[in-house]
Amino acid sequence: MRLLTKAWAVGVALVTAGALTACSGTGGTAASAGGGSADQPVKLTVWSWDGTVELAVPGFEKANPGIEVEVVNAGSSTDEYQALDNAIQAGSGVPDLVMFEYFAVPYFAVPGKLADLGPLGAAELADDYVPSAWNNVTIGDGVYALPSDFGPAVMFWNEATFAKAGIDEAPATWDEYYEDAKKIRALGDDYYITQDTNDLFFLLSLIWQAGGRPFEVDGTTVHIDFSAPETQKAVAFWQKMIDEDLVNTKISAWSDDWNRALNDGTLASQNMGGWLTSTLPERAPDAAGDFRVALMPQWGEGEKVGAENGGSSFGIPEAAANKEAAYKFLEYFTHGDGLQPRVEAGAFVPNKSVLDSPEFQDVKNPYFGDQKTGQVLAEASNIAAVGWQYPPFFEWARSTYGDIATPFYTSGKGSLAEVLQTWEQRSVEYGNEQGFQVD
Repeated sequence: MRLLTKAWAVGVALVTAGALTACSGTGGTAASAGGGSADQPVKLTVWSWDGTVELAVPGFEKANPGIEVEVVNAGSSTDEYQALDNAIQAGSGVPDLVMFEYFAVPYFAVPGKLADLGPLGAAELADDYVPSAWNNVTIGDGVYALPSDFGPAVMFWNEATFAKAGIDEAPATWDEYYEDAKKIRALGDDYYITQDTNDLFFLLSLIWQAGGRPFEVDGTTVHIDFSAPETQKAVAFWQKMIDEDLVNTKISAWSDDWNRALNDGTLASQNMGGWLTSTLPERAPDAAGDFRVALMPQWGEGEKVGAENGGSSFGIPEAAANKEAAYKFLEYFTHGDGLQPRVEAGAFVPNKSVLDSPEFQDVKNPYFGDQKTGQVLAEASNIAAVGWQYPPFFEWARSTYGDIATPFYTSGKGSLAEVLQTWEQRSVEYGNEQGFQVD
């Protein structure tokens, strides 16, 4: 299979959130065989907010004339998960394939709501995915989803703004990052090295990279602890950045103000998932040629340890009627011939066959000053540390974190450590109320 990639200025086509418009596919003998016939085709329903998945449908249907695929946007993230829960409880309308952010996989897998894909052949694909992505979809001995996109944590930095502050390269360590932040701040009232207004996933990626593992999950037993030295080191560092006014806590990510600050260079960098490579050109067109991509700064000189910030997968509900046919399509668009049109449309996937290919690594990106950004993104994907876990009620937990942390960012009272302590306590209480064993 020949894999190509267009310039990363091409954005991933994300379908806007819409109403649920379809129910599950029909079952029967044809479904159990993994395919149907022209007279009695298997009809698969796929819930996805990633528009690149639909690009794989024509090729799949041509290669599998007994299977028809309908891709439906059942809402993004929380809306979709709630719709799936409702369909499972009602015993009707359960789709054949569902998109999940990595942190949501345990929520459905641990209680038995997702099928183990190992017996269908998923375990044989492990070696083609970067270790961290594969870690996200495996629980115990089971494989409950296949990775479909990935967010290696990297730093997007404005070379022109850094140069204006007398800095000629990206910071290699967090200590250098701190010193660079002070130099950039000295450029003027509006200049900051970055912003943070309650970005949970950035904070977790910081902890992740430092070696903290605040969540430990073994089936329905969950341990939550933010007191480990590695976790405290990361939290204390970011607290220092905020306390010394080196981080803009007034501008929210994805806002018009954020776009303007990235565009005019007053926001000098952003630590986010590699997926920002495709959307930054639209948000900051005037900064074309100024931005570069680098690995996250390291905690120790000479280290190369990464983390994640986002990413998604697809799983098959245990209640789905057409598991074998669904797996055929799942393998096709996440690993087989259906991967190519998705990559060409800008999907960032964790497949080694893509990341290691010359077509990915040797492309010069004009927006990033003709940097071969694929090389950095591939390295960041491969060094993302494994062993991170999410509790099976993280969807609730992340929403609650926002409620707890917002006062800290808006009033400046308290500390990140106190926010995390409160979050830990509430998560323990909630988890136990839901029938898990949490301490």
